[in-house]
Amino acid sequence: MRFTFRTTSTRRIALGAVAIAAAAALLSGCAAATGGSGGGGGDSSGGSITVIPKSLGNKYFEASDKGAKTAADALGLKFKEVGPTATGSADQVPFIQTAIQTGQKAIAIAANDPSAVCNDLKAAQKAGVKVVAFDTDTDCRDVFINQATVDGIAKGLVDLMAKHLGPAGGTIAIESGGANAANLNAWVDAMTALIKKDHPEIKIAKVAYGEDDDQKSYQAAQGLMQSIPDLKGIIAPDTVAVKEAAHYLSDTPQFQGKVWVTGLGLPSEMATYVNSGVVEQFGLWNPEDLGYLASYAADALIKGTITGKEGDTFKAGKLGKFTVGKGGEVVLGPMFVFDKSNVGKFSF
Repeated sequence: MRFTFRTTSTRRIALGAVAIAAAAALLSGCAAATGGSGGGGGDSSGGSITVIPKSLGNKYFEASDKGAKTAADALGLKFKEVGPTATGSADQVPFIQTAIQTGQKAIAIAANDPSAVCNDLKAAQKAGVKVVAFDTDTDCRDVFINQATVDGIAKGLVDLMAKHLGPAGGTIAIESGGANAANLNAWVDAMTALIKKDHPEIKIAKVAYGEDDDQKSYQAAQGLMQSIPDLKGIIAPDTVAVKEAAHYLSDTPQFQGKVWVTGLGLPSEMATYVNSGVVEQFGLWNPEDLGYLASYAADALIKGTITGKEGDTFKAGKLGKFTVGKGGEVVLGPMFVFDKSNVGKFSF
């Protein structure tokens, strides 16, 4: 997750001729190097989908894209996964342009910077491409597949921390991913508001950013633990941030038992820390299901089953029936809590 969201720049980069050249290069081979055909089953829906994660090589998005491909194959959608290896604001733009030029019927994108990709997504829509945002929302799409509601994630993580700290409360910090990631920022804002409203015993000393990078996230956790003497806990609503906060905690016994770490993590990455007792609990949802749902939503848009209007309904294979909510949002489900009793049961 990785989460989410994750960006390193706040400015929209003008692309002009450079972007066109980049897109041309992608047409001639880059896309083939970073993605592939979904294979099998032909194209019974007459559709094709390009999935653009925030970055390639991210385990969270590897899982979500696996789910997207599984659904695409079942639906007969031609499938392609492409994307950047970095998380800069405009790094996804050439891939959107290539999807337009190659006549894709749908794009499913987890935007690094929602505003930076908006103009190109609008161009895609104008060209008849259906746009599904997943993991992180953007205004320029037909529907948004949300892993969970903002309030649900905020309450789930705050409840875990508040239960651990007890009535005495204490000082905590938040370690997020990219400073421009819309979903991460929404979760941070919601957690901050919830703590202020319902948990005056808890003080947020600082919000730090790891930029969805292992080393930077490790250093962010190090900075928080070393610079805040009375720190009792860290909430990291980002899979890289929580993993590296746990990593740093495991490397520094002097903070174990003093600083409690929780957040949104991948079971495959957190199991070692949970089983060793460094981390007790963390939350998430199934990212494979998130991608799976995104492909089914894309197929429904291509076929005209839904338009993104509130009240539209569609079936999503093994996940069942979904209804489009206000603002074109489709919610996968509530946050799930992992601990030593169940973390080993999940492979993503």
